Amino acid sequence: MHGPALSGWLLVALCAAGGGYGLLRTRVCAGEERRAARAEAVMGFGMAAMALPAAVVGPPSWSWAAYAALFGSLAAADLVAARRDGHRLHHAVGSLAMLYMALAMAPAAGGAQGVHTAHGTGAGAVGGIPLLTGGLLLYFVVYVLRTGARLVPIAPHARVAGPAGGGGPAWATRPELALVCRLSMGLAMLAMLFTL
Repeated sequence: MHGPALSGWLLVALCAAGGGYGLLRTRVCAGEERRAARAEAVMGFGMAAMALPAAVVGPPSWSWAAYAALFGSLAAADLVAARRDGHRLHHAVGSLAMLYMALAMAPAAGGAQGVHTAHGTGAGAVGGIPLLTGGLLLYFVVYVLRTGARLVPIAPHARVAGPAGGGGPAWATRPELALVCRLSMGLAMLAMLFTL
């Protein structure tokens, strides 16, 4: 996840923007949409933290255990909730992918250098299980393509009105912006998985 500094910072910005938009949506949405927005916000900020360029901000050794605990608990909650809502299954896959990356990039997985070894700054090599990484890559490629196809307009849409009572900006409730956020998060997940 820690490639060249510029691409790393762009990935951080993309993920943080997705997390920020998720937080904004939690203010104007209700019910299951609010839970989905909250999960997307946590995922966005977690991905942004994991994508920080290691050359600039070296992660503490305990951070990988914290990421694993956070995303493991999110995955468990999403798997339980997936029986009621099929979209939560996608959140579970995303959380499990983040858990997998945290475990694969932990210092114990690659020797003392940990995450730095994946990009030539250490002596060892860090990586995941190729078959599992390939399966996750395939899942997110399909997800990105399906989400991108949903953004292509078929017919003119009526504009979605803002929330009643002025609870937030009208653009926070636009369904296509939520799709763009999900698409960018899927692309960011692909970028992170490719570097594993």
